Order: sequence, then C-alpha cells, then structure tokens
Amino acid sequence: MASAVKLNMTEGWNKWQLGLVVGVGALGVAGLWYYMRRKGEVKVDKLDIVDSNQNASNKPSAKPKSLQEQAQESKKEGNVFFKNGQYNAAISCYTEAINLCPREHSGDIATFHQNRAAAFEQLGENKSVLDDLNMAITLNKRYPKALARRARAHEVAQDYAMALEDITACCLLEGFQNQQSLIVADRVLKLLGKSKAHAAYSSRTPSLPSQFFIKNYFAGFCHDPIFKTSNAGKAEPLKKPDEEEITEEPVVNGEAEGATQESSPFELAQQQVNQQQYRQLIELCSKELELKDTPHRHKALLMRGTMYVLYGQGEEAMKDLSTLLEIDGVETEVHVNALVKMGSLVMQADKSQEALAFFSKAETVDPNNSDVFHHRGQQLLLVEKLDDAIKDFDKSISLSPDFATSYVQRAYAEHRSAVTQQSPLNLMKADASFKQALEKFPNCSDIYLLYGQAQCDQGDFTRAEELFTRAESLEPDNANILVHRGLLCLQTSKDANQALTIIRRAVEVDPLCEYAHEIIGTIEVQRTNMQAAEYHFNKAIELSKSEAEMAHLFSLLHASQIQTRVAQKLGIDVPTFGP
Repeated sequence: MASAVKLNMTEGWNKWQLGLVVGVGALGVAGLWYYMRRKGEVKVDKLDIVDSNQNASNKPSAKPKSLQEQAQESKKEGNVFFKNGQYNAAISCYTEAINLCPREHSGDIATFHQNRAAAFEQLGENKSVLDDLNMAITLNKRYPKALARRARAHEVAQDYAMALEDITACCLLEGFQNQQSLIVADRVLKLLGKSKAHAAYSSRTPSLPSQFFIKNYFAGFCHDPIFKTSNAGKAEPLKKPDEEEITEEPVVNGEAEGATQESSPFELAQQQVNQQQYRQLIELCSKELELKDTPHRHKALLMRGTMYVLYGQGEEAMKDLSTLLEIDGVETEVHVNALVKMGSLVMQADKSQEALAFFSKAETVDPNNSDVFHHRGQQLLLVEKLDDAIKDFDKSISLSPDFATSYVQRAYAEHRSAVTQQSPLNLMKADASFKQALEKFPNCSDIYLLYGQAQCDQGDFTRAEELFTRAESLEPDNANILVHRGLLCLQTSKDANQALTIIRRAVEVDPLCEYAHEIIGTIEVQRTNMQAAEYHFNKAIELSKSEAEMAHLFSLLHASQIQTRVAQKLGIDVPTFGP
C-alpha cells in the first residue's frame, strides 16, 4: 500500500507548479519557468540548415558582391547539397562560407558553423560536430538550433550532464513551446539520473525505512504467512526511529534476552516481529538457514527476502524468493506471497510484462488469494491500466470483503479513469465509490487521503483540506498526509513559507519520509534556495529504496542545479514563490 500511495500522491498537483520540469513524462527539465510559457505551439523546423540572413539582398546588382554576400551564396549552395544528401560537398561549401565571411558578421559565421555541424552529424563525425557547434555557440550563445544539436552530440558521447545543460538552455530560449526539445530534455534527464543512480545505488548503505512505512507495507497484505497484520484502517501509535534503537531487545550470546534455549533463530525472529522489532531479522534468518533439516527453511527465506525488500536490497530479495520457489513442498500461502513480492519488485525496475507474469503464476497457484489481485491491481493502477486495475480490485474485494485497502484503491482507479475519459458521469460514480468506502471503513485514513487527492483533481480544495485534516486526525504518524496539506496550501495560497512549515512537520513526524524531503527540495528550488534544495534532494536520495526512485531523485537534483546555472548564464530572471 505504501508505495502506491506515494507514487499517486502527486495526482491533482500541477507538476510545473511543483518546481521542476517533471517533463513530458515522469521527469524532465523546465518547471521553474512554467510561468514563462505562452499558449500555442511553435512549428519546429525539420531542417536546421535553412537559416537565412534577412539582411542579404537578392536583387541583382552591377556592383561586385561583397565577401559577406559571397559567403551567403556559398552557404546556399551548401544547403542544396545537404538536401540532396551530398554532405561532403555541403561541408566544402560551408567551409568556404566561414573563410569568406568578415569576422564582424559573427551571427552569419555562427550559422555557417551550425550548418556544417549538421552535415558532419549526417556523416557520424561527432567530434567535428561538437567542434563546429562550440564555435557557433561561442559566437552566439542564444542560438537554440545550435544548442539543441550540441545536446544531441553530447548525448551521443554519453556526456549527459552537458547534454542536459544545452537542452535546458534551448528550452528556456524557446519559451518551452518546442515539444521536441522537451522530449529530448526528458530523455536526457532520465539517462543522467539512471547513470548517477546506478553507481550510487550499488555503493549505498542499506537501511530500514521508518516504522510507519514498514507497518503500511505489511498492511497491504491480507494473507502474509509471516507478517500478520490488521487492516482495520485505524493506525496504532508507532515508535519513532530513535526509540526503536533504544527499546530493541538486546542480544546476549546470539540469543534475544529472555528467550529459551529451545528457541530456534527463526522462532526468535518471529518473537521480534510480534514486538515490531525488525533490525535483527536478516541475521536470525541467516542463522536458521545454516541449520540442517530446519523445518522453518521456507518461511525463513520468505522473511529474509521480505526484509531485503524493505532494506532496498532488491537483488538479494530476488535471490531468496527465487530459491524459495525452487523448493518442493512449499506451502501455498508462502508460495503465492513470494510470487506477489517478486512481481512488485520487478515492476519497480520498469519491467511490467515480466512483473505481470509473476502475478499470473501466483493466480494459477491460488486463484482465491486476494493479495494476488490487490497487488496486481495496484501495479496496473501505477501504469495507468485503469480498467484492468478496477477488475483486479473488484476480485480482491469479492475474496476479502473486509480489506479496506482494495476499496480505496478501486475508488481511486475509478476516479483516474473518469479523469482520463473526461467523463462527468463517471466522476460522479467514482465519488459515490469513495463515499461507500467511507461508510464501510470510517476510520481508514487512506480513504480520506486518496479521496482528498481526487477532490484536488476536481478543484474542490476546501473539501480536499477537510479530507486531509480528517486523515491526519486518524493517522498522525503519516507524514504523507502533511506533505499533501502543504502542497494544497502552496496551490491555493502560493505561500511557500506556510507550505514549508506544514511539510517540515512531516519530517518531524517521520525523519525518514523520502517524499517530504523531495518536495521540500522542490519548493526550495522555486525559492532559489539552492543549498537547502540540494540538501533535501540528497537526503531523499539517501533514503530511497530502489534504483528507479533514486534515478528520479538524481534527475530532480541535476535539473535544479543545471536550470539555475543556465538561467544565470543567459541572464534570465527566475520567478519564485516568496523569499
């Protein structure tokens, strides 16, 4: 449940208003300057080599042509060769134009270098492309075509930071009206984020998420054979992370204090789970798995694999869960739970078809296990396969009619489908589904939270605030609710200081809330408080539990850094939300 709520919580918030170009897709490069956008679209030139000097005269003259006019003639001849695919001949003409043109006509010379770069690009000579574009941009730093082409050349060279800087400058100069530039920006930013995340993720120090996250994760299962939990919807108070360190049962000679000598390591681990203590579980399960003929091998692998999931150690989790599936005689509930967790892990790596195959296997093993349909529906919701998601949630509800989480996810999927279809009738049906869920589960905070997001989508901010407030009263340890309240404040009042006050409370409630740090960083970018922004983005990166999420955060960090640097370089004033 936790991951789905987190990934859906930006619905209803204008991504440009959040502060960074979160792109034409999930990422991108442009948001700080959304306010500079103008309505309408600019037609994109398909040929970058057709620049013309409007001052050049086409009228016949008896006077000898000037050097500038001769250079323009050479350029035009080069353009003809280029259009005919005669790129070497085009290069010769552009070179002649560069050599002929007087140095004071720097704009024309920049054009000739840009055109020659286009011809070199067609021949795959990337170094020559960069050399010409460097010269063109030195002569004319506000040259969108040259910046866009150099961004592509840097991308070819896998220099994604430089590519992002160039395409960001291009987007700024074009007023964010060129869709093709935005697509390139989105692609380059994703590549940069992935390249940074891959190195950082492999060297990260694994750590547990907050107690709230762990509780919410386990609450997403009806039939977990190890981590049994109640899903009544009313949260119990949780210990803060520092309190967990203090109250954790000490280990004496490898055993928990108070345990009998007859207790196996796995039995000790089960006692720890009952006490909401999780830090020793991997070690205890490992000791159990070293024993010969242990009767707990299946569940020890499942428990350790699950804890690896929570630590963000996906490869280790997949190894344990895969090993479990290779053993004969595994209990059905254990088998299904492992497949469901593997499917969710693979989905995090953006391998949706492979992930759905795991859920299909789980359905074959036990078609009456509601967790299969609930978690598959959750993943389908995240990738906007809404009709299929609704069907799975309906199946989950039919199998486990007292499981509140499926009701709220179903209502939200129905709402998203109505928004996508722009159907007022279906919006009313989705609203009725939320209300029915609240009647059945009046103490489920998640229903109020997602219902509030749905109201934000429809612009009913007063009702959204009422719902968020009610959610907070039911689950005061849920930092995500405070993040939503802060974003709502920012959207309605444009008061960044007030919004930050609310969202900083989220960090006080849960210092390990990655999403709160991400949004604080985003708002600080809008306030041009880059030192604070970088701190919070880096903190969110430190707390992220998957390489994909880390890539997203690196993208935000680098986008903010590069946007600020480019704006300063181009002399563009950046609108802000307050001091």
